[in-house]
Amino acid sequence: MAFAQLQLAAPLARAVAEMGYESMTPIQAQAIPVVLQGRDVMGAAQTGTGKTAAFALPLMQRMLKHENASTSPARHPVRALVLLPTRELAVQVAEQVELYGKYTNLRSAVVFGGMDMKPQTLELKKGVEVLVATPGRLLDHIEAKNCVLNQVEYVVLDEADRMLDIGFLPDLQRILSYLPKQRITLLFSATFSSEIKRLASSYLQDPVTIEVARSNAAASTVEQHFYSVEGDDKRHALHHVLKARGIKQAFVFVNSKLGCARLARSLEHEGLKTTALHGDKNQDERLKALESFKSGEVDLLVCTDVAARGLDIKDVPAVFNFDIPFHSEDYVHRIGRTGRAGAAGLAVTFVAKSDQRLVTDIEKLLKTKIELEALVFEENLPDIRKQGHINDGRRLYREDGSDQRRPEDFARGPRADARRSRPVAQDPFFERPYEPSLPADAAPSWEAAAGRPGARTVSSNIKTKRKVPALFQSA
Repeated sequence: MAFAQLQLAAPLARAVAEMGYESMTPIQAQAIPVVLQGRDVMGAAQTGTGKTAAFALPLMQRMLKHENASTSPARHPVRALVLLPTRELAVQVAEQVELYGKYTNLRSAVVFGGMDMKPQTLELKKGVEVLVATPGRLLDHIEAKNCVLNQVEYVVLDEADRMLDIGFLPDLQRILSYLPKQRITLLFSATFSSEIKRLASSYLQDPVTIEVARSNAAASTVEQHFYSVEGDDKRHALHHVLKARGIKQAFVFVNSKLGCARLARSLEHEGLKTTALHGDKNQDERLKALESFKSGEVDLLVCTDVAARGLDIKDVPAVFNFDIPFHSEDYVHRIGRTGRAGAAGLAVTFVAKSDQRLVTDIEKLLKTKIELEALVFEENLPDIRKQGHINDGRRLYREDGSDQRRPEDFARGPRADARRSRPVAQDPFFERPYEPSLPADAAPSWEAAAGRPGARTVSSNIKTKRKVPALFQSA
């Protein structure tokens, strides 16, 4: 179905044409007509299928009846509220909304945590019709009386399952309690879990269910490879695949913030332009990392699953699963960063022996048998393993199962820690025979020796205790 068939208002149609939209994706073709009718929607769609346009365009089409050129903030109340789980996703959705409405008088703004509230407050005070927000920061502005939500007509809960995973349910319930009862609510989720269905039954009124792709459906344009590689060889394997495939940019996913920082630092030392993106980065650092990757200043973006959803960067040729995700659903979300909009993509997963259970979980989700491939390294490629390894807390052993010293180690002379194996010098004091202690009323040894010639006497700084009458002694 073509966008021309929607009969959008001229300002929206012009913006859509400039963005190069011609044919609608499945979620857009099914959701846009329903939203234009004013129905609630409960939609399940894979990340990167065009969900933003699926809800933003019909909502803005319906809101054009309120459009006005007034500069008064009172004439621009919040009428559409879009809630998202992460800062990156909020920024990207806000950018899309701004592009759709560039030829209208509808105002939009985005608020999220990790930054000073003052610039956001100034935007809210000017008046906005479309407010994109993360739940926590929105509650901060509500409590500070920076925004009023009593005229909201449309609510979008995007990536609702992720918001529940993060623990935003209490915040969502508080926010929804501030909104008018009569409204249109749109809920989008990767899966229809029992928690999502319970949330929908509480806040959606007779919703239309739309499911265009299951969470276990990986994009057909993504070429997937699973290589059997042990942990100490993963960086070497990463260099090999990058060179063999001629890959210029890629996402590299790991499971922990600490592993993310260490891997990024190691790859940087090995000559790859790398930056890290994880939860401990403040907002300025996160935005800087994303901009560096988008502009091509950085080759590899090493990130945790905090960035697995919501990153919408075009033309990313490859995704590497340096660590296999603990949850099989996250595998689909990770590889969804490449092969977007019909483009070809590559997903490479490094599998260690200890990862077999996680691979089995992915097989169950994809309903496909995964064949592990062997990876033969090029001889002319520098062996990264000789440059050290990432300290993951595990002891390294020889490939033959032993941890003994090699013959060439003995030719290097005594080991640096050989001094620690020498016996400690014994103190003769502890070898002396037992001597009974002196009676309590006996004179000290230094006092008894005072009469001997050349004997050490008591220092003049030591004052001897004077005898005083019992009357003045303390009890």
